[in-house]
Amino acid sequence: MNQQHSGCFECCIKCLGGIPYASLIATILLYAGVALFCGCGHEALSGTVNILQTYFEMARTAGDTLDVFTMIDIFKYVIYGIAAAFFVYGILLMVEGFFTTGAIKDLYGDFKITTCGRCVSAWFIMLTYLFMLAWLGVTAFTSLPVYMYFNLWTICRNTTLVEGANLCLDLRQFGIVTIGEEKKICTVSENFLRMCESAELNMTFHLFIVALAGAGAAVIAMVHYLMVLSANWAYVKDACRMQKYEDIKSKEEQELHDIHSTRSKERLNAYT
Repeated sequence: MNQQHSGCFECCIKCLGGIPYASLIATILLYAGVALFCGCGHEALSGTVNILQTYFEMARTAGDTLDVFTMIDIFKYVIYGIAAAFFVYGILLMVEGFFTTGAIKDLYGDFKITTCGRCVSAWFIMLTYLFMLAWLGVTAFTSLPVYMYFNLWTICRNTTLVEGANLCLDLRQFGIVTIGEEKKICTVSENFLRMCESAELNMTFHLFIVALAGAGAAVIAMVHYLMVLSANWAYVKDACRMQKYEDIKSKEEQELHDIHSTRSKERLNAYT
């Protein structure tokens, strides 16, 4: 019974020791960041549509005209694609981490470092670097609606602090509508007061902030992955060199053994 418990304990320790914890932490951070960005970003875009339609009295343009509502729909589809793509990519990086760290080494015996394996590691490093740059762009782009809503939130706050202040917000200055359209809302209007008092504005603002934080977390996860992949690449490179050294050493020992055996046989024949 004690031997069985000892065997199970050793097996558990061996399994836990084979887990690539660095890749696991990076994957959890990536999934958390992508989930925050996609979930909160999607809901924030939906809230933006409601605010534009309710308080700015904007309507969807008929036909195939590319207006702000069409752009928001496109952003939503992009969010769906990002969520699916990085869910798969996180799994692939975890699998690569398991193979590189030798977590399945004891199951399949001593594995050989092939040229294909080295190319796969190098490919993941390049791809992760490109994704890191892409997430930096996404983070910068996500800061734009945060800035817009911060301005709107500031106008609402100044209206309550300063009596008689007449402040206006024109959507043309943010490029949301064309120059020919005048979609302006001022503090003296009833729509502006209702918008500032609504919970929808505050919720949408904070959702964009959380989405920005999620994009930042994804950037950190990509940087973490780059460090892990670079370390794994160095490990694979050293393992490949060690493997070549062991093969050469084994071959030389075999040649020496064959030479020694041949000489022993020659001496024995000469003696007899």
